[in-house]
Amino acid sequence: MQREKFGSRLGFILISAGCAIGLGNVWRFPYITGQYGGAAFVLIYLVFLLILGLPIMVMEFSVGRASQSSVALSFDRLEPLGTKWHWYKWFGMAGNYLLMMFYTTIGGWLLLYLVKMAAGTFEGMDSVAISDEFGKLMGQPVIMTVFMIIVVALCFGICCMGFQKGVEKITKVMMVLLLALMIILAVRSVTLPGAGAGLSFYLLPDFGKVKDAGLMEVVFAAMGQSFFTLSLGIGAMAIFGSYIDKKRSLTGEAICVTVLDTCVALISGLIIFPACFAFGVNPDSGPNLIFITLPNIFNVMSGGRIWGSIFFLCMFFASASTIIAVFENIICFAMDLTGCSRKKAVAVNLVAIIVLSIPCVLGYNVLSGFAPLGEGTAILDLEDFIVSNNLLPLGSLVYLLFCTCRYGWGWKNFRAEANAGEGIKFPKWTRIYVSYILPLIVLFIFIQGYWSKFAG
Repeated sequence: MQREKFGSRLGFILISAGCAIGLGNVWRFPYITGQYGGAAFVLIYLVFLLILGLPIMVMEFSVGRASQSSVALSFDRLEPLGTKWHWYKWFGMAGNYLLMMFYTTIGGWLLLYLVKMAAGTFEGMDSVAISDEFGKLMGQPVIMTVFMIIVVALCFGICCMGFQKGVEKITKVMMVLLLALMIILAVRSVTLPGAGAGLSFYLLPDFGKVKDAGLMEVVFAAMGQSFFTLSLGIGAMAIFGSYIDKKRSLTGEAICVTVLDTCVALISGLIIFPACFAFGVNPDSGPNLIFITLPNIFNVMSGGRIWGSIFFLCMFFASASTIIAVFENIICFAMDLTGCSRKKAVAVNLVAIIVLSIPCVLGYNVLSGFAPLGEGTAILDLEDFIVSNNLLPLGSLVYLLFCTCRYGWGWKNFRAEANAGEGIKFPKWTRIYVSYILPLIVLFIFIQGYWSKFAG
């Protein structure tokens, strides 16, 4: 069966960036940036993005392009005879399913809030009422399930249209709109009266804060954010490598994707901090920021209903672009492993993902007594912990070792694939760093994740 290809280079860059651009760019990045010294943190973060995220992304793209398949078969095709690298495929595939078990629920919340904001539901509410609104939603499993199903059906519907006609065409439009709307929101936010304080908090390096938090803690936070922002390690990027031709070298393409991902994170800070400071609201992290803090701000802003609707449309696009990208990967697992048609893969997985997403929805109401990671946690936190703190770092370690170790695919094969085509090449002098130092850093991130979760 002939594998579909990207219709354009722009499509490849935008879709890969769409996969990487998730809600962490919006609800985690601005918050930890503010917490750890604004621009001072951003500078440390960018260094780690370059030395941590970028090499692993090039490796994942290379494995995808060389094998011409998803993680379901890529190791089988490239590994030396008799080795067991292909065992990782079960963990890689599990990572994609697990990610969708909670991401689809959050996508549903965003779609519902887009509808509420456009309908003017929040108008006239005070901050307590807006906070209660989110609390009320958590206690309504039926509404949450309905919106989760709408998101799943919509995104699988796009995948069902085919790779070029559906996934590439629609994600391209969504990503261009996302960037355009975010820039409009950022301009609106920085021109609010009193926005200057937020801008200086965000953009002026405050090394005093770095000192207060402790340099090592800031470094860990920057390292973690730069690592997790690109969704590496579960083959979510490898799939797009398998759809790209050999005209361009993969290092340059990975740089473009990384730059786009970083731009969205930086712009989200330009939207959030000036607005929070203009209205005297403390910038929160996590779901509170999106579903409680920002609706409060839009409520008191002139034309807030319109700005709020644009914001939630952006957030929905950010989540949907990731969901579509991972669904495409999941569909390819089925097609690669069973040889079934795209339509059949969509039909089976549509049902599977809806069923698998139900525990996350029920974790806030029917199963709210179950706190898997201690008091105040829900099933979503457990699913996120398994993916973010386990499968992403350990999967990245597998890709790193596979591409650099002579018992795997090997350094020569990896560089030959990464450097095929025009553009920036993967430098030869990085071999010692990516073979010995980078795996230790990734292992450290993995251990640090457990340490901060259970010893902190």
